[in-house]
Amino acid sequence: MNDPHHPDHSPEIRRIRRIIGQLEGVQKMIESRRYCIEILNQTKAIGSAVQSLEAVILEKHLTHCIHSALSSEDQADQDAKIAELVDLFKKRMR
Repeated sequence: MNDPHHPDHSPEIRRIRRIIGQLEGVQKMIESRRYCIEILNQTKAIGSAVQSLEAVILEKHLTHCIHSALSSEDQADQDAKIAELVDLFKKRMR
């Protein structure tokens, strides 16, 4: 759904496809019984790629969604966005 209230994340599709390709590569490595450290190095690279994706999406969320909410006069929306961020960071700290 194309919602003008949400930022466009479609440029990240390419990055996601690359991550999927990396995951498929790890699957093939496992199927061909590659050396454990080689597999672990690949999974570490995948984790870093996912973290980069998360950072880009979070930055867009902050600059678009949060900024918009804090610029509005809707106190309930402001409070909801702040609670949303607090919840997100609590989950990340577990």
